[in-house]
Amino acid sequence: MRVGRTLGAALVLAAALAGCGTGGGAKSVAGKDTLVVGVSKDQPGLGQRQPDGTFKGFDIDVASYIGAHMEKTPKKVVFKVVQYSEREKAVQTGKVDLVVSSYSITPERKTKIAFAGPYYVAHQDTLVRRSDTAIHNVRDLSGRRLCAVNGSVSWQRVTVERNVPAHLVQAATYGDCLTKLTDNSLDAISTDDLILAGFALENNAVRFVNAPISDERYGVGIRQDDVTGCEDINKAITEMYLDGTAAKLLTKWFGKTDLKLTTTVPQFEGCG
Repeated sequence: MRVGRTLGAALVLAAALAGCGTGGGAKSVAGKDTLVVGVSKDQPGLGQRQPDGTFKGFDIDVASYIGAHMEKTPKKVVFKVVQYSEREKAVQTGKVDLVVSSYSITPERKTKIAFAGPYYVAHQDTLVRRSDTAIHNVRDLSGRRLCAVNGSVSWQRVTVERNVPAHLVQAATYGDCLTKLTDNSLDAISTDDLILAGFALENNAVRFVNAPISDERYGVGIRQDDVTGCEDINKAITEMYLDGTAAKLLTKWFGKTDLKLTTTVPQFEGCG
């Protein structure tokens, strides 16, 4: 009996240890047949929900490519809308497996989740009304009404890092920011140039300032303990650049803008 109990306890312990690894097996996204990916719903060119419920954009195509090119087996990808302020929690709680949503890698976010990639390095710029010719750079936002999206750090790069005394106008999403900009409820949106490029393509009433102030490394949000999944995603991203798909997707979504697009493999964060 003692041998039986000892063997039983050993088997339970082995099973527990197997579940506490660095992301291999069933707990890793690498071992799943279907990936639930958190995305934005109102970012033209990046992640936008269509009237029929499908999603389109660069982030959507990147997520689909990753799912199809992960090492073990191609994945079915299901998209789920995740608000900016909910992205870390959605990964931590398992609401989504990954987040691909113009998700800049920051030290603060890395205390909560991990990042594969980056899959692109964007640059923060500013969008204003075309009729507003007085704003030429971030310093000109002093005293102006600047959009602040809950969960985004972009506005902090203006008011905190550069100490520009702008008046913050709260918004839930960057789509809301655009609405407020065009109806004169605020004066500027300062965030990643790919986000702004999508808005500019759809709305001739706004213009780029074309004065970038930072690098924004777009990462794939993933659970902190899923090293296997992170490494698998990095391999897929590398392949996406080497086979020319990244260049094609960037041209597809942003080729009609005046943005200078980068088509070389970004320097990865590293997993684990």
